[in-house]
Formats: sequence, structure tokens, C-alpha cells
Amino acid sequence: MSGGPAPTRLSDRPTPRYRPGRALRVVAVLGAGLITGGAISPAVASAGDHGRGPSTSVEPFGTAPDGTPVERWTLSNGEITMRVLTWGGVIQTLEVPDAHGDVDNVVLGFADLAGYVSDSDPYFGALIGRYGNRIAGGTFTLDGTTYHLPVNNGPNTLHGGPTGFDDQVWEAADVSDHEVAALRLHLVSPDGDQGFPGTLSTTVTYTLDADGRLAVHYEATTDAPTVVNLTQHTYWNLSGEGSGTIYDHELQINASRFTPVDQTLIPTGEIAPVDGTPFDFREPTPIGARIREADQQLLYGQGYDHNWALDREDNTAREGSDRADALEEAAVLHDPHSGRTLRISTTEPGLQFYSGNFLDGTLVGTGGRIYRQSDGLALETQHFPNSPNQPEFPSTELRPGEVYDSTTVFELSS
Repeated sequence: MSGGPAPTRLSDRPTPRYRPGRALRVVAVLGAGLITGGAISPAVASAGDHGRGPSTSVEPFGTAPDGTPVERWTLSNGEITMRVLTWGGVIQTLEVPDAHGDVDNVVLGFADLAGYVSDSDPYFGALIGRYGNRIAGGTFTLDGTTYHLPVNNGPNTLHGGPTGFDDQVWEAADVSDHEVAALRLHLVSPDGDQGFPGTLSTTVTYTLDADGRLAVHYEATTDAPTVVNLTQHTYWNLSGEGSGTIYDHELQINASRFTPVDQTLIPTGEIAPVDGTPFDFREPTPIGARIREADQQLLYGQGYDHNWALDREDNTAREGSDRADALEEAAVLHDPHSGRTLRISTTEPGLQFYSGNFLDGTLVGTGGRIYRQSDGLALETQHFPNSPNQPEFPSTELRPGEVYDSTTVFELSS
């Protein structure tokens, strides 16, 4: 066991809590297999017997452009294993059995660091910050001061700017114990980084507990007023990475409203009903069933690339934190071919569903196959896009003395 505090298990935290009366299971059966060659060196921290109890290991995974070494960590708890890069906090691979016991990698990614460092990386598996999703015109005003951010998505700023949290090397610490395998990632973003005010200190912890539950826990503090919206950008294909499109996947989103966008994919400010639109996923629906309808919103996004306002019992009013908000089920994704099901619960008020519209056949994935349109999808728990410019949206402001605190939990089963 390496030094550092033990991870905070969800069972030890008074919040976020499960909302009584909701039939919600938040167990994640997640695993990751070795994609590139080379032996895995055991980390100093190791808990339990390999292949049975929680364990961790680490190996070199290349060097960042500035010369910083990058590591790949393996977290395992019994048969459950995941692999995480210190570059961008990337979840590189997740291997899980299907209904017949066959194991596949169910997330998109690259076999080596060069793919993630490249400007063509579409945020595969990465931690996103300081601001997940888009900010209109790369500007916002906070406390009477207007801040200008570099634009990297047409006229807008996307996912924190051209050098966001996905393009940084995070400090990693094994915080496992005899019950959980856990990796704590830490990053300090200085005042003015990508135009954002305040020095932001961010910690993200990936935890696999003895019951097979994977939690992604975000915490952040600032020394000056700022805006924060953190998320995780894994692309899923429950049939297996490189197996083809996700059009047959059945998606259910617990949301009766979504936020329509303009032609640059910035929300208009309206929170519109999904009823009678291709955006109604309140019942399980194949993703491909309506994706080619002549709907203006689908034309803008070349498919789905929109935020859903989740139907929550909590009001999700944030004063620096979602700690007081319950974990509530946000979405269920099912692949009828493999029998795999993904459930997502979160303390966040929104979910961005992106159907992989801009995968264009120019990227080669971990399995050596080319990724084409809709070969994977992202389900990003979040506050709403462009909230700093939309006062009616849930606030993303964070002030000194407050703690940004957010949790998302995944379940994969078959």
C-alpha cells in the first residue's frame, strides 16, 4: 500500500445518497485488457490476491510532449479490471464479458500515447475541464468582468479550450486498501489557464469497491470566482470496440426535456419538451431509429449532440457543490447483440448524448480497426453547456471556500 489517505467509499459518505423509492442499482462490472505489449510492473500499492481481491499495478506509457513521463495504471478487484492513463485521466480500455462469457473491450481509444496527444483525438476516454461542453463565442462575464477564452470549435470554446484537462499529465496516487482498488488523480490549473480565472485544484478518484462498483468522484477548489463543469468522455460500444455502429443499441434517458441548439451547437436557452421529437428516449429506443429524420436539431448536430435536462427529484441548485444531491439514474444503454447493459447514475443535472457523428474514418483504434461515424457514443454527465451565459440554466459558478463535489457511477452487466 502506497502512502496517502484511503479513498472515500460511497458507503462511507453521507452524500451523495440514493434517492429512496427509486429502483436503482449502481454496480459497475468494468475491466480493461492489455492492448500494447510489455510486462505490467506491480505498483508499490497492491491489495488482496491478484485475480481475486483488489490490486493495482503501473507501467510506463511513453512521454508527453514536454518530457513528462506518462503512466498507465491497472486497477482490479477480483475479475474486474480497468486501465487509466495519467495523460488526460484517460480510461483507455474496459473489457467485460457478454451474455455468453466472451470478453470484449467496450470503449474506443488508441493503442499508444501518440493517438491521444494528436490534435485529431476526439477526447477518447478523457477527463474534461475546466468546462465540459461549449461556451458561446469563447466569452463569459462573471462578477462584472468579461473573460475571453481561446476558441477551438468554430466560434466557440469546447471542453475547456485547445489545451484542456484532457491534454495534461495528472499526478497519480494509489489510494487502494484491502476493500477497494482506487486511483486518485490530481491537477492544478493556474489562474488564467485557457483564459479561466482563479487557480483551480482538481482531484478525480476512480474507485472499484468490493461489490464491483465503479465511482468517478470529482472535487475542485478555487482561489478566485470561476466557472467549472467537469465530466468524463468515454465512447461506448457495448458490442465491442471496432465492431461497427451503435445504431442498434437501445437507449433510455430519464429526461422529459432537452436544450435545443443553434447551428454552432450552442443552446438557445430554451429547455424544450422531448415529447413528439426524435429526442424522446424516455422509453428504450434504438439509437438509429430516428437519427436520420429530417429534424432541424439533428441536422445541426449531424445526429445527436445535445444536452438532456434530467428528470431529478433533487433541484440540483449548486452552491459550489453537488454533494447534497442524490445519485439518481440518468440513462440505461443496452446492446441486444451482446446482452450487455450500461447504467449511469449521477448527481449532475444534465446528460450530453453524442452519437459519434464526427468519427470520419481517419482514426485507427486499439483493436486496429478504423472508426467511422457512430462507431461509439458518449454519455457525459454534466451541468448544461454555455451555462455561464445562460442565467436560467443551473449555475456552474465556483467561489473560494466552496468545494465542487460531483459523482457519477457506472454499471455494466450482461
